Amino acid sequence: MRTLHFGLRVADLERSLAFYTGVGYEVVGSVPDTAFGHLTMLKLPDDDFVTVELIHDQTKGEVDLGTGLSHFVIKVESLDATITELAAQGIDADTPGSPDGSDDFRTTWITDPDGNRIELVQWPADHPDGITAADWPD
Repeated sequence: MRTLHFGLRVADLERSLAFYTGVGYEVVGSVPDTAFGHLTMLKLPDDDFVTVELIHDQTKGEVDLGTGLSHFVIKVESLDATITELAAQGIDADTPGSPDGSDDFRTTWITDPDGNRIELVQWPADHPDGITAADWPD
């Protein structure tokens, strides 16, 4: 088993597409007129598969953030380079910090147009691409 993707309701599809493509996502395809609304499938350049589905239903209006989503996380190679690239796209990032006080494990936050929080993580060079049981050695 593995997680395939998650769906985010968006109030304005064009505004959200501008944001997510500015972050670096690519549009893989779309499915108009479903029971949920218009679906747009996104992936990051180095991913083989869709990881985010934007769901736009013109009849719903603004997005209610009380749906249970706290945030999602994107791994980046260089947090400084990513923040510079995002700024060039007009996307502001919070001041980076380090959960362990080191210079090579750093995080920051950005927020999409509908208020969804996205954490950007730069792992240490020898860390796997995701969190594993090795992150909790006790």
